[in-house]
Amino acid sequence: MKKIVTAIEKKRIFDIVVSVFCIGLFLIVGVFIAILVKSCSKGPIFHYCKRVGKEGKTIYCWKFRTMCEGADKKLDEILEKNPELQKEWDLHYKLKNDPRINGLGKILRKSSLDELPQLWNAFKGDLSIVGPRPVTEEEVRVYFRDKADKILSVRPGLTGVWQISGRNLLTFDERVYLEESYIDRQSLKLDLWIILKTIFRLFFSKGAF
Repeated sequence: MKKIVTAIEKKRIFDIVVSVFCIGLFLIVGVFIAILVKSCSKGPIFHYCKRVGKEGKTIYCWKFRTMCEGADKKLDEILEKNPELQKEWDLHYKLKNDPRINGLGKILRKSSLDELPQLWNAFKGDLSIVGPRPVTEEEVRVYFRDKADKILSVRPGLTGVWQISGRNLLTFDERVYLEESYIDRQSLKLDLWIILKTIFRLFFSKGAF
C-alpha cells in the first residue's frame, strides 16, 4: 500500500532540502561573518534567543551576535531612563536605534545576515523556512491571546508574510493578522512566493532594525 505523503511531511522535506542547500551556499559567508564578529567586539560569536515554537515548545534561535557584551542586562537601564524608547519597545519589542548594537551588528541586521545560523534551526526542525516568526512567551501572552493556539499550530519560520510586508514598521496587531492569514492560505506555492519576495527584500532593508 502506497504511503500518502501529507502536506506537513512535504513541508518538512522542503525545509530540509532548502536548509541544506543554503547552509552549503552560505558556508563561506558565515565563516567570514564569524571572524568579523569575533574580531570587532568582545563576546561570543553567536547569540541565542529563547522563543516559543510549534505547540508551545521552547526553542532556541541562533544568530550572529550583533550587540555589545551584557546587552540584556543594559536594556532595563536604557528603557528606565528613556520613556520614548520604552514606548517604542512596548510597540515593537525592538528599538530602531538600539544603543546596544555595535557597528557591524547594524550592517548584519539591515541585511538580515545575522539570522544565517537559523538555517541550522530549520534543518533540526525547530523552524520552517517559511512560517510565522518565532516570538517570546510574553509576546504570546500579551499579543497573541486567543489567536495563540492557531498561530502556534505550525512551526515558526525563518521568513514569512511579516518580513515581506513591512517588518518592524508594522504594529504587533497587524503582524498577528498577517501570521493568521498565512496559516489559512499556506501552500508550497505561497511559500515559494514568500521566499522570492524575501530575497528581493534583502536588498531593500526597509523596516529592518
